Parts: sequence; structure tokens; C-alpha cells
Amino acid sequence: MSVRFPLATSSWDQAELDALQRVIASDRYTMGAEVAEFERRFAAHFGTKFAVMVNSGSSANLLMAGALAYTSNPDLKLLPGDEIIVPAVSWSTTYYPLHQYGLKMVFVDIDPETLNYDLDALADAITERTRALMVVNLLGNPNDFDAISKLTEGRGIVMIEDNCESMGATLGGKQCGTFGVMGSFSTFFSHHISTMEGGVIVTDDEELYHVMLSLRAHGWTRNLPKKNHVTGDKSDDPFEESFRFVLPGYNLRPLEMSGALGQEQLLKLDGLIEGRRANGTAFVEAMKDHPKFTVQREIGKSSWFGFSLMLRPELSDSRADVVRGLDALGFECRPIVAGNFARKEIMQHFNFEIHGDLANADYLDKRGLFVGNHHYPITEAIEQLAKF
Repeated sequence: MSVRFPLATSSWDQAELDALQRVIASDRYTMGAEVAEFERRFAAHFGTKFAVMVNSGSSANLLMAGALAYTSNPDLKLLPGDEIIVPAVSWSTTYYPLHQYGLKMVFVDIDPETLNYDLDALADAITERTRALMVVNLLGNPNDFDAISKLTEGRGIVMIEDNCESMGATLGGKQCGTFGVMGSFSTFFSHHISTMEGGVIVTDDEELYHVMLSLRAHGWTRNLPKKNHVTGDKSDDPFEESFRFVLPGYNLRPLEMSGALGQEQLLKLDGLIEGRRANGTAFVEAMKDHPKFTVQREIGKSSWFGFSLMLRPELSDSRADVVRGLDALGFECRPIVAGNFARKEIMQHFNFEIHGDLANADYLDKRGLFVGNHHYPITEAIEQLAKF
């Protein structure tokens, strides 16, 4: 198959190449001033106090889980065996860190139109045992955070967001990724901005921020401010503090090249989102009443990571038939994220329960796919889909 309509394309130009050359000229490649400046700009752009850059969106989710395990705040701390509600449809590394920190996952169905939480199923799943809620904004689409806040208000439930697919999406003027106590973003090649590999966590909580600074780099104190929420005070002796380990951390540090690239990409982000949203508007209009597919219903302002196509129940064609037809037209296709993750073989290793029958996630798993969206006009692709 010749790919005419790919899932992802580059948004780099000479500015990104110059940024890479700037790092090469500096001869400093490990995490340093370029990463710190990107973090400062990222937090300012999304209206948060703190941002922590890491080497992937998957690592961002791992760092969020770790921060909740090692916080000293009893209102936020999660312990092994605590229950966290998760949507049945997401990417693998939404779930893996939760398993790795010993949490019990409760899988809840999705809404067949928004592809985010089925709010009735979510309301029914919340019990006195619910300690946390992972909210995933799927394919650029915000969840209904107004409704979710009404379900969780006053119940001591810690909310975190996996916003890796939805950078730039907003609800009521507020950026997705900033509704929970922490939110994760991805800057992988196929996402809204690209730093090659990369991820970011944002938060307004200074203690969580300090815990993540330590966990990101070996669990040492070197990157903590003198006065911090992990050790209290650091000594003034850089030799003693150079290899002082206080938390069981990782090496999730990004490269200076990624930080430099991120700065240039952030300057373009509003325009990149504007282009994707223009395509989203055209796609929804063109696919209205399509005989074969239903498409995702937008909540708030989606940043349209990609375009989902759900085969109508009455359509006799199988998904394999449809994929072959789209392949022939030059479309690169994928399942919708990882499909119904609760049906994956990996589940044998998890501590989990399934709430309800996950009928909508099962349908998506068998009858759903998605195609790419981009920051530039894709008129021909939309026209081909409309008449498919």
C-alpha cells in the first residue's frame, strides 16, 4: 500500500533544526538549561505553577503514580490495594504505572459517542472504596469535567489526567491536563507537538512537584531546591548532595535537544491546534449521516488528535473489510488507541475488577478504527472518507 493519508507528519521547519544545532554547539546534551526553559514556558502556556519534562508520555504517567505513592499529604497519598477507577479504552501505559504501584484498577465503560467515560457507568462505579480516578481525554476530546466534578465532589477522590492525546483541548476555557491534581502530556512524534520522544507533567502542588523532580533522576536530591518538601533543607555541600538518594526513583530525564525542540514547538502550538480544529470541523460536517460510520462527538473544544470511525451496527462489512478498502485508498489506519484494554492478555498480571459489562468498549474493540489528522488542511482525505 502506498500511504497517501498517513497517521502522523512532521511540524518541524528550520527553527527546530536551528534549535538542535544550538544544543550541538553548546556540547551539553543531558538535561539542563534547555529543558528547564521548556518547563517554564510549558507551565506558563497551560496556566500551571509547575511542569516537569520527562523522556516520554508513558514516563509522565509513571511519575504521576510515583508522586502519589511518595507524597506526605494524606489527602493525596495512594497505598497498594487502593482502588482507582480507569476507563476501559486507553493506551497501555495509562494502566501499567498503576499496576506497578500496587493499585487495584476498576475498569469502567466508555460512552459510544464521546469515547470518554460513560458518565452513568462512572457514577455507578464510584463507591466508598474509590480512592482515585484516572481521567483519559481520548483522541483530543475533553471529558465532561463539570459532570465528573459533581460525581466526585466531597468524596476524597484524587483525580489525575492522562492528557497525552489531547494537548491543546479545552473545556470552558480551561486546558485539559489541568483539571486534576496532576496531568500528563506526550510530545512523541505523532502527537500535537514533537520533541522526538518526550512527555510533561503539570501540577500546582509544590510537594508533588518536588517529589517528581527527585523521582525523575534516580531519587536523588541534586535537582531539588535548597528548601524542599522531600528533605526539608539541603546542605550547602554540593559534594555531599551529589549522590544523596532519598526516594526509589528512575532515570526518566529528557535530553537537552528535546527541551530545545519543545521551546520552538510551543511557539507553534496554538496554530497547530487551530489547523487540527479546522479539519475537525470539516470532518464532522462531511461525515454527518454517513451510511457506514459514526464519528466522535466533541465535548468542549477537542484538539482532534485523530478521527475515529465506528462502523454502524447495521453495516454488514467487517472491520477488516473496511480497513482493506481504506488501505486501498492510501489511508493509514489503526485500532482506536488500544481498544478495550480489559480484554488484553496482560490483564492476568493486574489486580482489577470490571464494573458492568463494558459493552461499548467491546463494540469499539471490534468495530472501531481511526485515521490521522494534521495541522494543515486535509481536504482530499476528508472528501475520500465522506464518499467511502
